[in-house]
Amino acid sequence: MTSSSDLDERLHAAAARTHRADHLRRRQAATAEQLQQAHHTLTGLEKDLSKEEADVSRLEGGLTALLARLVSQREVRLDRERAEAAAARQRLDGHRARVAQIEADARAIEAELAGLATASQEYEQLLAEKERRLLARGDSRAGELMELGAALDRVSAEVREHAEAHQAGQAALQALVQVLGYLGSARGASTWDLLGGGLIADAVEHNRLRSADEAAWHAQRALDVFSRELADVGVSARARLPKVDTRWFVDTFFDNIITDVMKHQRIENTRAEVERTAQWVRDTERHLRHRDAELSRERARLLARREELLRG
Repeated sequence: MTSSSDLDERLHAAAARTHRADHLRRRQAATAEQLQQAHHTLTGLEKDLSKEEADVSRLEGGLTALLARLVSQREVRLDRERAEAAAARQRLDGHRARVAQIEADARAIEAELAGLATASQEYEQLLAEKERRLLARGDSRAGELMELGAALDRVSAEVREHAEAHQAGQAALQALVQVLGYLGSARGASTWDLLGGGLIADAVEHNRLRSADEAAWHAQRALDVFSRELADVGVSARARLPKVDTRWFVDTFFDNIITDVMKHQRIENTRAEVERTAQWVRDTERHLRHRDAELSRERARLLARREELLRG
């Protein structure tokens, strides 16, 4: 016959497996939603690239090219269209990489869930066995101890999940701060350009915007992870970079025909939007810390009562 201590160990392990399966199912649902949205965006980006490449093709030959040459604008327009096509291609490549990452996460979650398929059933069977033994012994503390054990398992699982969400939030915030740093530098260079900085100011501005574009993809990836971790703790959120950034910062880099004033304003507006996203992450982190403190107090209360019963 299985000893009481052995049964307790098996019950504890089964509870951990059950909580892990619940955690993964919430993450799986959040990942599926992200993937659906990402595929929708990918379709739009593919259409954008097709349009930009068609614009380049029209300028490189045919009647449009002939008319452009007649008014001495062909090279200027062609440079612009090529740059816009390159920007669209870069956006598409970056988003494809994001989709691939989410798909890899989904496969990993599915594989781990498959190994936990019977966790809930095993846990219920062990609980029933433990209850029969305690009742058979007639221990007056049995019922409350079982309730305390279940409550402790639940609270401990929530504490872990909040810790994971907090860690993901910190990573997202660090990524957004990096984007803001590049945009701040670009804004400074843009101000210099307005005051007559010339080619040097342009070069610095373009370099910082290119870096901001790359950092933005890393930030979106971190926000994707944060969003899924929030789902684990019951917070529904679609953590995304601002709507203004669906064309990403590289557009500003390539759009050389707009005035310096318009470029400066666009950088400033984008920076303000990213800052609002960063502030949302900070506010959400404060909520997580508050909830974590509540869970810690609840866990301490349950442990104290459990110790009181056992020592009694």
